[in-house]
Amino acid sequence: MTRTLIVGLGNMGRSHALAHHANPASEIIGLVNRSAPNLPDALAGYPVLATLEEGLALKPELVVIATHTDSHADYSIAAMEAGAHVFVEKPLAATVEDARRVADTARATGRKLAVGYILRHHPSWQRLIVEARALGGPYVFRLNLNQQSSGAEWEAHKALMRTTSPIVDCGVHYVDVMCQITDARPLRVHGMGLRLSDEIAADMYNYGQFQVVFEDGSVGWYEAGWGPMMSETAFFVKDIVSPAGSVSIMDGDKGGSSEIEGHTRVGGLKLHRPGGDEVIDLPVEPDHQALCDAEQAFLLRAIAEDIDLARHAEDAVQSLAICLAADESIRTGAVVTL
Repeated sequence: MTRTLIVGLGNMGRSHALAHHANPASEIIGLVNRSAPNLPDALAGYPVLATLEEGLALKPELVVIATHTDSHADYSIAAMEAGAHVFVEKPLAATVEDARRVADTARATGRKLAVGYILRHHPSWQRLIVEARALGGPYVFRLNLNQQSSGAEWEAHKALMRTTSPIVDCGVHYVDVMCQITDARPLRVHGMGLRLSDEIAADMYNYGQFQVVFEDGSVGWYEAGWGPMMSETAFFVKDIVSPAGSVSIMDGDKGGSSEIEGHTRVGGLKLHRPGGDEVIDLPVEPDHQALCDAEQAFLLRAIAEDIDLARHAEDAVQSLAICLAADESIRTGAVVTL
């Protein structure tokens, strides 16, 4: 069994810990959290430590990092240099330079590095990518995820915005989908955003959108907003257009925009060609915990079978670079060339 340390016990950290608790290939040797965590019964028996250093002293073989973005790079590098493989939640780092340091450390140490791109493990999103690629490019990508949040959800979003904007935190998932479909080099990014609440820092915005142009001529649009003021009309658009037609996620039964389960749910695809339309029914939808289970099982298998994850790391750096370029464009008002 792989000796596993979980660092960070927020929503995602708890889900990843539960995945390892249920996986016979993994043995949790410790949970790390700065404050006393609120744990489900299944995790109550594991040792709880206060610092990463205490956890690394236990000699883990795998470290799962689900802390705030600004600690991802340093924690990942420390874990790999201590001999552990790493799973780190998205985004990989707070800057492209730090993301590159993490990827380079994985290569230098020979450790496996996986990033929490949960959509890569969802069979319906995998099918969406296959159908889009079959149409052939160049593509128009129209993707968004706006979340009307209040109460505890808004507090969580405000905490995230101390280090990460919505278009970076959520956008890396969907830019990664764009990049998997076109497989072309991104050229330039133009972003715009707005601070819609005085409850967040003056230099942060809770609504943003951007356009990205790829070398093959493909163009992408992504939009993300958080907060009690956000509209729930058309909050979830997933639409890919090519000269041969289009493919879209058509599931309308998503509940509210803040419902996490709805963010990955597909239900069905609408495949349109000039000669007619086809509905592809996708009735089996893994829930959020099942997707976290799949992410962790993937990395455990990569460790056991020595699967090369170098391309996975490079893809994570690229999608982050696009989203951070959008953030830079919003802050400077200029188009950013990649």
